[in-house]
Amino acid sequence: MRYKWLEEYLLEKPGITKDFKAEWNWERFLLDGKMVAAICLGDDGKAVYITVKLEPLHGELLRKEYGDVIPGYYMNKLHWNSVRPDGAVPDGVLKEMLDESYRLILHSLSKKRQRELYPEIFPKKGERE
Repeated sequence: MRYKWLEEYLLEKPGITKDFKAEWNWERFLLDGKMVAAICLGDDGKAVYITVKLEPLHGELLRKEYGDVIPGYYMNKLHWNSVRPDGAVPDGVLKEMLDESYRLILHSLSKKRQRELYPEIFPKKGERE
């Protein structure tokens, strides 16, 4: 896999944990138990796909621009997209995809949890300057 930085990049984000879903053979990156990204492994233990959640229109545009972005592998094809791990998607584009996936999951959490993770961005009412 050419994106050697991926795991460290994701684990630096507040609240992200990693697990291994043996029955799927996936390394998953979770935010409060909700999947942000997955590295889908083949039988040989090598990455086959990197899967992320994107806004539907953005995913569609990326699939048109990059042949190495396809509808989500074993996921909802509207919201999830998979990237070939040895393809030609630039690092910066994949980082943007990972960031978008993280934001989508973050915004699905309760306001209380959002404030716990990012008090400077999601202050309580009356705490804004």
